[in-house]
Amino acid sequence: MTRRMFGTLAAAAPLLLSRRARGANDRVRVGVIGVGNRAGLLIDQLPDGAEIVAVADCYRKRAEDAMAKRKASWRIYDDHRQLLEQKDIDGVIVATPDHGRVLCAIHAVQAGKDVYAEKPLTTYISEGRALVRAVRKYNRILQVGSQQRSMAMNQLACGFVRNGGLGKLWFVRGCDYPGPQRYTGLPQEDIPAGLNWDTWLGQTEMRPYNTDLYRHWMRWWDYSGGEMTNWGAHGIDQVQMALGMDTTGPVEFWPLADAAGGAVGFRYANGVTVRLELPEKGVIQGGAIFIGDKGRIEITRNDFQTEPPKMIKELPPPEEVEKWNRAQWQAKYHMQNWLDCMRSRQKPLADVEIGHRSISVCHLVNITRELNRKLQWAPEAERFVNDAEADKLLTRTPRKGWEIPA
Repeated sequence: MTRRMFGTLAAAAPLLLSRRARGANDRVRVGVIGVGNRAGLLIDQLPDGAEIVAVADCYRKRAEDAMAKRKASWRIYDDHRQLLEQKDIDGVIVATPDHGRVLCAIHAVQAGKDVYAEKPLTTYISEGRALVRAVRKYNRILQVGSQQRSMAMNQLACGFVRNGGLGKLWFVRGCDYPGPQRYTGLPQEDIPAGLNWDTWLGQTEMRPYNTDLYRHWMRWWDYSGGEMTNWGAHGIDQVQMALGMDTTGPVEFWPLADAAGGAVGFRYANGVTVRLELPEKGVIQGGAIFIGDKGRIEITRNDFQTEPPKMIKELPPPEEVEKWNRAQWQAKYHMQNWLDCMRSRQKPLADVEIGHRSISVCHLVNITRELNRKLQWAPEAERFVNDAEADKLLTRTPRKGWEIPA
């Protein structure tokens, strides 16, 4: 089946695919697109009430190895669109490398599937808006894998800031997460047997296979935003959540001349300033420090500290906190929210719009570093203010055959 044929089928998917009526106790049948390391963790943490029935990967050996390791009997597909044609699949986990995630997720919602999409959600801003439009058009559930949104300690701490617990907020300090490099080329190597290199490259430029590129793609701009969109996806998301900015973003970005490296500052329309200047490997990796009239709070994963102490007196039940400590790097309970929302049709805690807006801030930080100058941003229009040079970095031209649907 050609990509053009799939697009025609997908446009009619809500009419063509008769979804199974599910009761509250029915098992949700899940497919997985991209069966790498992160997908393996998600597969192993899938909550009760759901089961993996099929996987798709452009490297069949990896899918076969994942199935053998778990003594499973999944259906395996070399092309994610073949998986999406299966009418018995209710939802899909999309855990491809960053540059392949949006197209797979759009194809999924067009095919009538709900989606759990790993973070970072996108590689550039315009594809994120296209994904939001698709999710809304096809009335699907999309949960972004920002699991701190489901943690009671993070919800409590962010709500405390958002509801004025620090009084007037002065400023926020976050980590100086490093961004990606521009790709300068690597020697051509033999493609491993069974790896569809064309599919792995997806929308990006056709380049020779190299093991370093295949394994460490996060280093380069075309494939990822570096740690700025990896750990930064968590840290910036906490800033957005605590400031009540889930559906918008900052209005101004600038390089911090008084800080080392690629540190960047940005400001929201309400006047709150954020400075990404702390060491990337510091204690607030994945969080931020908020300072206001009444004191400060450091928000990290499943924890927070206030100064003065005990500004927040009522904490979640100890068992609620402890379950996340046991699953510090896991997503089981966040995926449970996705499954619950698949049944209720309510928006999940890390809805697609939330994930798009948070990762957009990370992309804007990388653009500020790239241009090394102050930028004015219009969050409602998702455009820079009178800056054609900067606007060019909001989108990319996908390789022919891998275009993002309009």
